[in-house]
Amino acid sequence: MQLLTLDLEDDYSLIGIHSTEEDYRLAYVINKNLNTHFSRFKHSLDFVNSNAEYPLFEFKDEKTLINYYLINNKFTQLVVSSKNKEDLFGGHFTSTSYLIPEKKNVDFFLKIEGCNNPNFIKKTIEKLNNIHQIIACFSINPNTLKSKDHLIF
Repeated sequence: MQLLTLDLEDDYSLIGIHSTEEDYRLAYVINKNLNTHFSRFKHSLDFVNSNAEYPLFEFKDEKTLINYYLINNKFTQLVVSSKNKEDLFGGHFTSTSYLIPEKKNVDFFLKIEGCNNPNFIKKTIEKLNNIHQIIACFSINPNTLKSKDHLIF
C-alpha cells in the first residue's frame, strides 16, 4: 500500500515590522497610510502551555478578498517573586515572551492572506517604510521560521 503525504505550502505573505509604537497606535497609523481598517480582534493569540497573549488586529478587504493581520511579537509581563525576603530588585521583574522566538528583533508581524503577488507585497513594504512611526520593515519567508505554526489561526 502506498503512503500519501500532504505538503501544505504557506498561502500567506509575512512582513516583519520594527516600531516602538504601541500595537493600537501602529494599527491606527497603518490604517491612515494604507487605507486599511484594522480593528482589534475579540481574542488575543494564546497558547495552552503559556501565559503569554499576543494582541491581534485584523482587516478583511471584501473588495480584493485579501485578509490582513497585525500581530504583536512580544509579550511582557510583570512577575512577582514568591519569596518572602526582599532581594535586590524587590521581588519584581519582567518576563518577555515571543510569538516567533527566532525573530526577537521583530516587534510586529503583518500577515497577508490571499495575495501571492510579489509586486503587491513590495509596494506594501515601500508604503510601510514611508510611515514615520515605523523604523523598518521587510519581507520574511515563512518557510524559514521554526515556529511558523504559531501564525496559523
